[in-house]
Amino acid sequence: MKALCFDRFGSPQVLDYRDLPDPQRLPGQALVRTRAIGLNFADIYRRRGNYHLTGQPPFIAGYEAAGEVIAADSGSMFRAGQRVAFADSPQANADLVAVPDDMLIPLPDDIAFDIAAAVLLQGFTAQYLCRDSHPLRAGETVLVHAAAGGVGLLLVQIAKLLGARVIGVTSSARKRDAALAAGADAVALNEQDWPALAREFSAGKGVDVAYDAVGSTLLRTFDAVRVGGHVVFYGMAGGDPPAIDPRMLMDTSKSLTGGDLWNVLTDSHERRSRSAELFGWIRSGRLHVEIAARYPLAQGAAAHEFLESRKALGKVLLIP
Repeated sequence: MKALCFDRFGSPQVLDYRDLPDPQRLPGQALVRTRAIGLNFADIYRRRGNYHLTGQPPFIAGYEAAGEVIAADSGSMFRAGQRVAFADSPQANADLVAVPDDMLIPLPDDIAFDIAAAVLLQGFTAQYLCRDSHPLRAGETVLVHAAAGGVGLLLVQIAKLLGARVIGVTSSARKRDAALAAGADAVALNEQDWPALAREFSAGKGVDVAYDAVGSTLLRTFDAVRVGGHVVFYGMAGGDPPAIDPRMLMDTSKSLTGGDLWNVLTDSHERRSRSAELFGWIRSGRLHVEIAARYPLAQGAAAHEFLESRKALGKVLLIP
């Protein structure tokens, strides 16, 4: 098989597109030929050595893809030729991947491979933030950090289709326009006094809930939330968060929730039921999946460079 791999940690230049032995399918696994692969910042962190990797080099990154089953157990619910996708199985940056059956998601015929590979991981994240971390109710006011990022664009749309009013925070006028196009009611820039703008947006009280994936902004995010409001912290794209004084939470009756997808994406039922909701929103036209660029898998280094530049508006895909 062909795979995008690396033998040492470092810049995108450590990536190498090469022939490797085909994966050996174990009982309970299906062999999948990938047709579209999702590139995520986690793949960059693994390439840099920021995330722990098991095994020995060459390492193959990637956890998200869509394609077709090549082989499966005789008693499996999957069959050769069936269209599938997955969001959390390793070594996806290859044209063949052995995937446990319980991590595979049947892919409806009307959902294209590239859409599935672009929506699952980030869509699952946006979905659990609105369904689990803070179950959004119609009429609530919401602040979304990084509103033009991969998760942010989906989070804005899901919050809106659930009936919320959304103010986003982005880093540039170009990204502000993208967040507005996704449905945000208002968008502030990082350089502005966005906590004050969020309070103004919510009639002076502060928003009901804020979703913070930046980390270093966490204290200011609390300033944007009303008394009795809620902050959901789910990422550190801008650096480690400051320590939060529990007395502040007590005095303001505000709450802080941590969010991690792997605490909700726990079994095959969760994967398939949550993906069915995402696919339903896409099918109905209420959720648009923005694809920023498609790179051949052989040009994976260029894809990493583009994603790291933070110029991408939407998902970056690798195409085997």
